[in-house]
Amino acid sequence: MGDLRGVLVDPWMLLPTRRLLEQPMFAPLRAWFGQHAPDAVDGVEPAQLVVQALEAAGGEAGLIAGWHAPEGEAASNDEVAAAARASGGLLLPVASVDVRRPVQAVRELRRAVEDLGARALRIQPWAWGLPPSDRLFYPLLTACVEAGIPFLTQVGHAGPLRPSEPGRPIPYLDQVALDFPELTIVAGHIGSPWAEEMLSLARKYERVHIATSAYAAHRYPPELVSYMQSRGGRRKVLFGSGFPVLTPARALERLDELDLDKETRELFLTGNASRVFALTRAA
Repeated sequence: MGDLRGVLVDPWMLLPTRRLLEQPMFAPLRAWFGQHAPDAVDGVEPAQLVVQALEAAGGEAGLIAGWHAPEGEAASNDEVAAAARASGGLLLPVASVDVRRPVQAVRELRRAVEDLGARALRIQPWAWGLPPSDRLFYPLLTACVEAGIPFLTQVGHAGPLRPSEPGRPIPYLDQVALDFPELTIVAGHIGSPWAEEMLSLARKYERVHIATSAYAAHRYPPELVSYMQSRGGRRKVLFGSGFPVLTPARALERLDELDLDKETRELFLTGNASRVFALTRAA
């Protein structure tokens, strides 16, 4: 993997509270990856698990989100903000909200940004059974534009026990990008089995980006790797681990096999995320 110390930003991490990891919907992920089962958090603060994973890969910043879903709140914005404060600047908070209550959700998003320092909003459409083009999302997307923060959303199949259709890039995310030309969008999980659809949106829209969360480097689709190496694509793809699904170190174990040039590698690991999330790199 080479030396990544000080040159890694991971914008796609969850705060792994026990009540999050215990949810039955995540059973397939625990079976696939064999790590961070609920017992793994006993005696260890969830924030410390994130810090340990990031530091093991030499990360200089990680953006962590909480979790809201119809089953309830499994990691609150206040917990995420407290974890970020305790990390000494290593972790930065990302907001999550209950999309079913749009008025309250917008208020909570604004509170998270203004009072807790949230750098983005993250919503997993499959968790709600709704695509991001659903009318319930639009007040939140408007609030993101007004606050100047990115919208993070999952694309592709759903690993947990939920339908995958809400994660299809076309027509759903395509419509969002059309309706919100000022909105910065980061689409995580690459988009497989609709990866080419996701790539077409990244080519089409200036503010649409792709994050590689939940995929180890050697599993990136060939068409994504080719896009990363192109003149335009090298500025549109961000690394993401998807922690706790994968640790950053595990996700990048075979990065060298992609044979990325120095500029593309730097943009992928830190430069694109630093630009998209307006991060200031340490000297």
